[in-house]
Parts: sequence; structure tokens; C-alpha cells
Amino acid sequence: MTVTTQPKISFNAAGAFSYFTFFPAVLFLLIPPYKDSQCVRFHAWQSILLSMVAFAIDIMLGAVALLTIFLGTATLAYTLRLLFLFWLVLWLACVIKAWNGKRLKLPVIGGIAEKLSLK
Repeated sequence: MTVTTQPKISFNAAGAFSYFTFFPAVLFLLIPPYKDSQCVRFHAWQSILLSMVAFAIDIMLGAVALLTIFLGTATLAYTLRLLFLFWLVLWLACVIKAWNGKRLKLPVIGGIAEKLSLK
């Protein structure tokens, strides 16, 4: 006799929640029945990779900002604000697409996430 586990939240919601930091993404990769859903695994992996890329870019730009702190460039401050706005829009688009059961396959990391989500 096989027992099927009913999800507490829908797979679409799990995919969307995966984008709220990498902690829920890792949990959804480990907890059945979500770990068995290719769609949830894709969103979880893409979220993890997006977090890693955003963190690395933030560190690099932070180092540049630290090096140019004595110059007081307003251009760098506006560039950082625009980059934050870009991350916010990209994140929101991923969440909305996942919530609607669709994929927003990001360049480079979307292909990697797709490969990692296959069993």
C-alpha cells in the first residue's frame, strides 16, 4: 500500500515561496512532495543561483564603493540604487511567474537551474 503525501501548499505557491531567500528554496528541495516536483525544483535552484549571483555582484560593487569612498561619486550611488531596483523587479517577476505556474527562465542561471532540476 502506497501513501501519497498531499502538499500543504500548492506547487505554484511553493515555487513562488522559493524566491524568498534561499532558505525556503533549500527546504523545498528536501521536503516531499515538493522535492519530487520538477517545477518546484526549477524555481528553488533558480532562486539559489540568483541569490548567489546577486550576493557576488553586491560584494564586488561594495568593494568598488569602498575604494571610491574618498572620491564621493554620486554616479556610483545612483548605479547601486538602479541595480537594487533591477534586482527587485527581476525578483518580483520570478515570484509572479512561479505563482501563476509559469517559468521565467533567466539567462545563464535559468539553464543551469533547469539542468539541476532534472532527476
